[in-house]
Amino acid sequence: MSKENNYDIVKVDLSEGRDYPIYIGTGYDDDQAGKLLASHIDGRDALLITNDRISPMYLAKYESLLKLGGKQVHTLILPDGEEHKTMEILQRILDKALTEKLDRKCTFVALGGGVIGDMVGFAAAIYQRGVHFVQIPTTVMAMVDSSVGGKTGVNHPLGKNMIGAFHQPQCVFIDTDTLQTLPDRELASGISEIIKYGLIRDADLFHWLEDNMDQLLARDATAMRYAVKRSCENKAEVVKADEKEAGVRATLNLGHTFGHAIESGSGYGTWLHGEAVAIGTAMAATMSARMQWIENDLLQRTYRLLEKAKLPVELPLDSPMDQATFLKYMAADKKVANGQLRLILLKGPLGNCVFTGDFDQEAMVATIDDFVAECQGVKA
Repeated sequence: MSKENNYDIVKVDLSEGRDYPIYIGTGYDDDQAGKLLASHIDGRDALLITNDRISPMYLAKYESLLKLGGKQVHTLILPDGEEHKTMEILQRILDKALTEKLDRKCTFVALGGGVIGDMVGFAAAIYQRGVHFVQIPTTVMAMVDSSVGGKTGVNHPLGKNMIGAFHQPQCVFIDTDTLQTLPDRELASGISEIIKYGLIRDADLFHWLEDNMDQLLARDATAMRYAVKRSCENKAEVVKADEKEAGVRATLNLGHTFGHAIESGSGYGTWLHGEAVAIGTAMAATMSARMQWIENDLLQRTYRLLEKAKLPVELPLDSPMDQATFLKYMAADKKVANGQLRLILLKGPLGNCVFTGDFDQEAMVATIDDFVAECQGVKA
């Protein structure tokens, strides 16, 4: 990580000259910022894509920055929400690019949260067999996780993110000032991914979160910038080691197998991604403790930190989730290999985890039953 002017730079090191920077700063409202952003757009044309919630706040700003950098800007506004992360909405991006006759030198620019970033990245991966794209994340979730590392895609009724591609951005352009307009619920949702880094690989970050969660929730600028930078450093290290998720990168999915089942089984849009992951993380920690892979103290600290972040750690009484629904969606998880489900579970002291199919199936089912019993108002 290096620091220049009023922004930090975290570098994502990849092979074959595909390295790219993550800029983490504030403001970005002058000629210098426009030139910096435009320097990562090789061609003349930029297709700036956002959603109908972000567009009133930030579309004009980034359209102006791109024009300051000498780019011809085309814009597209999509509907907001996880329920719109579909092939049908993706088609609108491709329609726009074709209508504007954009060539292979164009760059798609994603302005928004994880849904926009994933869809725009996937559209860039398949338009004319691949064009460049840039990530401008506006949520904590996107800043610390989804905008970094090149995982793109859309949802399918039978599974979340089951259709997609690995396609790395040219840069990630983070302005932490945008978090001041982020709803409280989405702020907490993104913090779930920061907690994840602490649990799986960065014990010091977990300790820091225990001491500074109130500052994060209060949107303290210094605390937020530190948490975003530290998370990006963790993500960049993992992506460098395992770009295509053959091994260690899968550990970034702590809580996601349970969480994706909750999202799919409850209906997209019912839960924010980070909320479902928080419940999934509680389930993974509970299962790990049940198998005696972690001490009960770590289990309790995990619950306390999630709750301090104002994240859910159990299913609501009206949840449609039951054991059969969990198992159905978990069986379709992307981490299933040769018919065997693999999970990310905590093992050992804080900051350690495993990605494995060698776990106690009865412990997994018992954990699911515990959480389902809670949502049905029954004591397991």
